[in-house]
Amino acid sequence: MTFVLVVDDDPAILRTLSINLRARDYDVETAADGRSALQIVDERMPDVVLLDLGLPDIDGISVLKRLRAFTSVPVIVVSARSDPDDKVEALDLGADDFITKPFSIEELLARVRVTTRRSSVAEPALVVTVDDLRLDITESRAVRAGEEIHLTPIEWKIVETLARRRGRLVRQSELLHAVWGPGYERQTNYLRVHLASIRRKIEHDPSAPRIFVTEPGIGYRLLPEDS
Repeated sequence: MTFVLVVDDDPAILRTLSINLRARDYDVETAADGRSALQIVDERMPDVVLLDLGLPDIDGISVLKRLRAFTSVPVIVVSARSDPDDKVEALDLGADDFITKPFSIEELLARVRVTTRRSSVAEPALVVTVDDLRLDITESRAVRAGEEIHLTPIEWKIVETLARRRGRLVRQSELLHAVWGPGYERQTNYLRVHLASIRRKIEHDPSAPRIFVTEPGIGYRLLPEDS
């Protein structure tokens, strides 16, 4: 069953969308503000998000930015804002679609079907190789010279987040948010502990890492294969 998260501060819209989506066998959760939406995503990843921009706490654009820091979940913006600049900004930041209020329920449902159908296409396997190390992110499997390396689920989430942005800096706050969720952006000690464990298992010389590299005070990066 497709899980839809509806984020809007208007109770009437939440009720209308919930009724219509459930009538068509969608699993639906609702959030009236940005923080609640991010908490739901942290606990259970939806198949598609219907996101209003005018939220009472965190603006919808900020919610979209936070989502795109750690997930490619399809996002359809549903907003009363009709200025072309708002649409362009939302789409440039990673929204999959934009529908303006007031809207036709049938049109919105059609867009949900198209978006979820498009996102259901299987992504290619993500595999990172460095020297004799092979990290199969899709299968959560690490092998060096034929020998299996065990990583914990948290360690795999860190590795996957870095691998999906291979060679690029991932800031500490982004990595904490991606792995532990909202509210953990300042717990940098979590990263130090887990990265130290990952390096002990994976790096040839954990004291001089060249795969999982720290940018002091900023974040981490997984280096490109040819570095």
